[in-house]
Amino acid sequence: MPSDDRLMRLDEAGRVLEWHRAAQEAFGRSAEEAVGRTAVSLLREITAGGPAGRARPEAMRPLLVRPVLTDGTLEWEVSATAEAASGEDLAILRAMFAHSPVGLHVLDDRLRIVRVNTATRTLRGTAVDRLPGRVFSRAYGLADPAQEEAAARRVLETGRAELNRIVRVTPGVAGGEHRIYSVSYVRLENAGGDVLGLVASAVDVTEREHALWRLSVVDEVRRRVGGRLDVLSTCQEFVDAVVPRFSGIAVVEVVEEVVRGEAPPVVPVGREVPLRRAAFRGVVSAYPLGEVRRLPYGTPFSRVLTDLRPRLVRVAEDSLWLAADPPRADAIRASGAHSLIVAPLALRGAALGVASFYRHRDEEPFQDADVALAADVCAHAALCIDNARRYARERTIAATVQRRLLPQRPPAQATVEPAHLHLPAPEGGGAWFDVIGMAGARTALVVGEVAGHGMAAATTMGQLRTVIQSLAALDLAPDELMARLSDTAARLAAERAALPAGDPLHREPLTASCLIAVYDPIDLTCTFVRAGLSEPVVVPPDGAPKVVPVPAGPLLAGPGNAPFPATTVDLPAGSTVAIGTRVVAQDVLAPSARLRALFDEHAHRPLPDLCDAIAYAVSDGRRTEDALLLLGRTSALPADRVFGCALPPGPEAGPFARAEARRRLREWGVDQEVAFTSELIVSELVGNAVRYGEPPMRLRLICNGMLTCEVSDSAMSAPHVQHARTSDETGRGLFIVAALADDWGIRYQAEGKTVWAQQSVDGCP
Repeated sequence: MPSDDRLMRLDEAGRVLEWHRAAQEAFGRSAEEAVGRTAVSLLREITAGGPAGRARPEAMRPLLVRPVLTDGTLEWEVSATAEAASGEDLAILRAMFAHSPVGLHVLDDRLRIVRVNTATRTLRGTAVDRLPGRVFSRAYGLADPAQEEAAARRVLETGRAELNRIVRVTPGVAGGEHRIYSVSYVRLENAGGDVLGLVASAVDVTEREHALWRLSVVDEVRRRVGGRLDVLSTCQEFVDAVVPRFSGIAVVEVVEEVVRGEAPPVVPVGREVPLRRAAFRGVVSAYPLGEVRRLPYGTPFSRVLTDLRPRLVRVAEDSLWLAADPPRADAIRASGAHSLIVAPLALRGAALGVASFYRHRDEEPFQDADVALAADVCAHAALCIDNARRYARERTIAATVQRRLLPQRPPAQATVEPAHLHLPAPEGGGAWFDVIGMAGARTALVVGEVAGHGMAAATTMGQLRTVIQSLAALDLAPDELMARLSDTAARLAAERAALPAGDPLHREPLTASCLIAVYDPIDLTCTFVRAGLSEPVVVPPDGAPKVVPVPAGPLLAGPGNAPFPATTVDLPAGSTVAIGTRVVAQDVLAPSARLRALFDEHAHRPLPDLCDAIAYAVSDGRRTEDALLLLGRTSALPADRVFGCALPPGPEAGPFARAEARRRLREWGVDQEVAFTSELIVSELVGNAVRYGEPPMRLRLICNGMLTCEVSDSAMSAPHVQHARTSDETGRGLFIVAALADDWGIRYQAEGKTVWAQQSVDGCP
């Protein structure tokens, strides 16, 4: 400060220690007259007009009083102000130092406290009389005094204020508990711009910061928990959200029934109910993750499941409940835990599990307010866990429905060895397959896929599979079979679209794909037709796998009336047909697929081994769709199990056909009763062909577990069963056939038709 501004220096009691020349000129008193007297009495005498006369007018303006420390002694330096302070300014200063709730500290240029206001006396544990002369950053036991001192010096150097700095005070100074203050630094300057020091304000914001911290914990839990509809994953999200923000260690134990998707038990939970350790984060785990066990009786954890009341538990060596759970007691000692909150995971009076929060080592112990916070975050976690449980239950039901709707064990076929690989999606999908025996010793291999997950996909898949089973019994051609299946899918899609707008299924269009392959072991051909699925792969008995170029038809229930073109290829005995859903086609069957080399390498091995090799190699990853592969290894029907002959065009065709059938059945070793029935069936079928059909006509008998009688002619007319009256002499042919045969039907070719009937015969292997 310039010397011509200084007037006087006072001691702590207000007595004049120094009287400068400026004071002599301003007040009309010499140094000998002023030194040693109190400033109050001296100024009162001057303003009243004492013996030496009145003071100069400029001496009547306000003075600047600045505290200074000299060898640890507080003194006051008085100087003249450049401008007069108004009465309002002085009133504000007096109010701030006398009544402001904010703790004010005047610091010198060495950051030592020279003056505090009355509010500073209310700061917890502060001895105000010991503050002057101490460096501010070390006077209150700040958690990081060096950082605060650096901030204060920046303000001294730059003049830029540092406002609302959150500062923590260690428990040793703040009455045995952590306190939090909002500290601001502002530089003090005189009228000439000289730096006098700082004003440091401090406000106790402990409760505010704790409230904000509690809100941040709740927000973090709400943000991070519930994103995955899996019980165990949700529990792990929960412990990851609370550690270390709320506690140093967190454990979640869930009732085992909840993990399986079943309804949680109501309280009080019985002692025999097992819980699974679903999630853990911390130092030492008392039990392995995933272990299922009953909670020991007489512990805070079992008590919480009886009344659903969260508890703040003291953890000490003499805690009685530790003896009831030795592994947990050992883990607590090893981790240095000293404070525990146990809270229930409950919803609507039912217990889903229990959450345990530990603070250990140098962490601050839990307070009573933390119990309410633990209850809040556990309530949200319980809701998310219950949502995951409900989803798991729906997923389990959907997967069960899908498994029940799929063939439990594909029926054995004499000329096709089937094998399948099904890797269900985690959420349940709509993939299905079928192996259907058809008339004429043929076998249909069917693979289909309904888009979507859950019950909707599973039930739609079941409907389409039932339809294709029924249509296959009508012995339709593969392309017509696919067209009729698409018609059914279109009707199902229309029903779905007609649902109320609020129904979730209304917003989910029905999309399905399918591939049908019909193998003929007599002609050694296979006819393919596909609707959306990828092209099939055929492995010849002595060659490399190759893709069959089958034209792509539209998706089932797709728009328009585009046909489903069929492709027929020669298929030697011993060939393998591979049909897969979209995932399998991309990963295994496509020429550029990741596992195509593996498929080629194992293609000639036994089909179960081939399925296992692919299953071991397919990466589960984040697959969200079913992976289904259907394999069929073909064989030819032995020539001696098939008999065929042309029939004469006239009435003599009946006796001729009966004689040929009788001879062939005798060679096959068919017993006389079955042979007689078969002759009668042949006679009726040939009689209908002679009467209503057109030549040429042909008889064929097939013996491959079923005895099949086929009569073909060139007419396209459709025979049907008639119910003749008692007096009618004709019209009973097909009625007799339907009564005697296990099954019968009509199959149309490009030219003509074939009427067939089947019987179960012990003599046909």
